[in-house]
Amino acid sequence: MSVLVTGGTGTLGRDVVRLLPGSRVLTRSGDGVRGDLLTGAGLTEALTGVDTVVHCATTLGRRDVDATAKLIEAAKDNQHLVYISIVGVDRVPLPYYRAKLAAERLVEGSGLPYTILRATQFHQLIAKLFSAQRFLLFYPALRFQPVDTGTVAGRLAELAGGQARGRVPDLGGPTVWSARELAGQYLAATGRRAARVPVSLPGKTFAAYRSGHHLAPEHAEGTVEFADFLAGA
Repeated sequence: MSVLVTGGTGTLGRDVVRLLPGSRVLTRSGDGVRGDLLTGAGLTEALTGVDTVVHCATTLGRRDVDATAKLIEAAKDNQHLVYISIVGVDRVPLPYYRAKLAAERLVEGSGLPYTILRATQFHQLIAKLFSAQRFLLFYPALRFQPVDTGTVAGRLAELAGGQARGRVPDLGGPTVWSARELAGQYLAATGRRAARVPVSLPGKTFAAYRSGHHLAPEHAEGTVEFADFLAGA
């Protein structure tokens, strides 16, 4: 089986490539298979001979839709497309989530054999919420279910090695934590002292988060907690 990974040098993609020996990485420059997801240049050639594409690349914005459209346009009818998305993209009206949902819809309507996996927030994102702050530690008055990228990559590698399954069950981290608890874990791991200050915002997006639409407690998996990630970071 020949596998091509988009976003193979990113936070998640690196773990996917590590778990799929012999897989190739799509890249605009440097080592790897040359191809540009935003312009479509080189994609047809990059996909030649490929059985499965694990699509991890993201622009963190609306261009995800364009990139996915270019990938689908260049793909062959029998190529299995495995797409990583986010839990709650259909219920949280965040602009980036809307883009991920639109990309999902493109994959579903592509005519290609496909598998879509939605995961909760990565440990790296939660850490980033706190790392830029100094004297006070502001945290959203919400809950999160952070998941290890290795756990997500393991599931993607498993899905890439099998038949297309459509939308598969969501994947969440092992525990749902309040952001206050996660902030406390961050302070303990970094040896910092700072007052934790809750932040609550109006609007539909924050309300959707507050309702837990970004969580998947019924699909809690993996063993790496946020504190474990911080200890090894």
